[in-house]
Amino acid sequence: MEALNQVKNQIKIFVQECNDAKSLQLLDLLATGKMLRSKLILKIAGIHEDSIKLCAIVEMIHAASLLHDDVIDESDTRRGQPSVNALFDNKTAIMFGDILYSKAFTQLTFMPSEIAYTISNAVTLLSIGEMLDVDLTAEFNSDYDKYLDMIYKKTGSLIEAAAKAAAIMANKDKDKYALYGKNLGLAFQMVDDILDITQDSATLGKPAMLDFVEGKVTIPYLLLHERLEDKTRLEALYKKPLTQEEAAWIKKQMNLTGALSDSILQAKTLGNEAIAVLKDENSTDLILIMKAMIEREF
Repeated sequence: MEALNQVKNQIKIFVQECNDAKSLQLLDLLATGKMLRSKLILKIAGIHEDSIKLCAIVEMIHAASLLHDDVIDESDTRRGQPSVNALFDNKTAIMFGDILYSKAFTQLTFMPSEIAYTISNAVTLLSIGEMLDVDLTAEFNSDYDKYLDMIYKKTGSLIEAAAKAAAIMANKDKDKYALYGKNLGLAFQMVDDILDITQDSATLGKPAMLDFVEGKVTIPYLLLHERLEDKTRLEALYKKPLTQEEAAWIKKQMNLTGALSDSILQAKTLGNEAIAVLKDENSTDLILIMKAMIEREF
């Protein structure tokens, strides 16, 4: 998509303005993802100079959060490529993340105040979400509300803000688009959590069922834990490498208790709520994005 290349060029211009050769070198090493947030902004606000700049700001914030995330998770790869912390070190990854954050905030000062507030407030929530994610891996979390709060802040808040800011820019109903963005973010994370269990390692590009080993009690595990009469076996498998037999037992119990199918249903419910709220907004592309996410093969 030509517009996404314009966003990438705008990010490069912003980083060039920092007048730092190493930052440009590090920017070239960042793996580009699907740019979901930019696609949302451009579909809501249209393609013009201001929307391209808003996309660049949001993508820089997202990239900064991933740089910090890789340090927190001690991850050597990002989207199949070596991560910056693996290529250099943690200090470099953290500082480059800070450069991207602060440059994004600098550029936000040129935006209308409501847009600037919407995006910057989401970054505070995102950072709190990161901290909650770390805290929730300390011990087995059986609190569904804590999980939901964490995924909203860590994943949903910036997608919500991108959609809302784009709606403000285009003089559209900001509350409707904010709800769409929030639900897209929540459904996106839930689907990711479900695929960790239903897909094999080759499809995922990482070991299957890794979330539980890393201490993440995601929605299917929460529902399973709630429904098991004897919870001790599941709790005993928490944060330990799973044998094939143990992994098979978890999957079998998820199917028997309906934990997996109900997790998929929750993601679909969020998606359908977002589709319903946009029904009068002439937003076919956004509805298709949501449908592609929730109506996929699990």
